[in-house]
Amino acid sequence: MNISYTWHDLVGNIGVGLIVWTYFWLQIGRIDSRSILYSALNGLGAALVLISLYFEFNLSAFLIEIFWLVISLIGLFISIRDSRRSSLS
Repeated sequence: MNISYTWHDLVGNIGVGLIVWTYFWLQIGRIDSRSILYSALNGLGAALVLISLYFEFNLSAFLIEIFWLVISLIGLFISIRDSRRSSLS
């Protein structure tokens, strides 16, 4: 079996690390799920995994990462909107 590790594997693994580390931070109370940082790190992680999937496609992984990215972008939009509202008050 020929195993190779390419740059896009590294990018995808960094994305997985971001998602898992962010979720770990959430579980131990180091980050708020409504924070801009939480949504941004999750979205960045999903985007990095999607880059790796461009080179080695897997439909199931692609679908979960698309949903993860869209949900993260929605969370990011809400966090930014809420922080703007609170700064105006």
